[in-house]
Amino acid sequence: MSNGSSITQFLLLPLADTRELQLLHFGLFLGTYLAALLANGLIITTIACDHRLHTPMYFFLLSLALLDLGSISTTVPKAMANSLWDISDISYLGCIAQVFFFVFCAATEFYLLTVMSCDRYVAICKALHYGTLLGSRACVHMAAAAWGSGFLTALLHTASTFSLPLCQGNAVGQFFCEIPQILKLSCSDAYLREAGLLILSCFLAFVCFVFIVLSYVQIFRTVLRIPSEQGRHKAFSMCLPHLAMVSLFVSTAMFAYLKPPSVSFPSLDLVITVLYSVVPPAVNPLIYSMRNKEVRDGVLKLF
Repeated sequence: MSNGSSITQFLLLPLADTRELQLLHFGLFLGTYLAALLANGLIITTIACDHRLHTPMYFFLLSLALLDLGSISTTVPKAMANSLWDISDISYLGCIAQVFFFVFCAATEFYLLTVMSCDRYVAICKALHYGTLLGSRACVHMAAAAWGSGFLTALLHTASTFSLPLCQGNAVGQFFCEIPQILKLSCSDAYLREAGLLILSCFLAFVCFVFIVLSYVQIFRTVLRIPSEQGRHKAFSMCLPHLAMVSLFVSTAMFAYLKPPSVSFPSLDLVITVLYSVVPPAVNPLIYSMRNKEVRDGVLKLF
């Protein structure tokens, strides 16, 4: 194949070699997907319908739930269909759509988590000035900046990736169209351009991660001054899972996107990809929202 224009479809990596294991993977993905749909759908509906939750923090949680739904819906349904029907193909346009929407949701979500850490820092450490520093309008502008940055990031990476000449076949070594796997199909040095963009994006993600960690460090320092042991325990039980989830997402995504193409372990690559693409959208509702009493009360009221 001389270039990408001659490719009409890509072949995705089968999750298993035997029919029994394919159906097992289908069941696991189906259960995870339904759990993510239910949890994120409940959060979106609860926050939208309960006027008590129309505050900046819950606005961010609603945006996070929308992005989680978009992220997991971009990759998992196609993988389930391939496992169920024992197929592995995806159209060229479908692959472009997967790359764009997944990068858009993942990048926007990470930018939003950075904004949320800033919001929590001001709310806890600068509580008396919260209304002036981060009012409703400022929070909307910050969320819009996160969504806009995610869109530009996805557009840039998608255009750069699919402008490459592809001549190493059309087999993508992953269960969805992942940029590093597509770069392996390139037959020219032009892939270095997209590799450079990936390194730059990972560097920006690392800067955001450092900002998130520093925000939580300041939050922890403030929390330690709380005289109530119950209050300290509640604050730590909320913040530590947030940090753990962000760390899991950053570490696995950076490993997947920055490791040299020559280093390839299919089973490990599959596990790493599941950890950053499937686990966070399913677990985020439990960590960021369902542990919140006001959200739980809103869900009960909704029912």
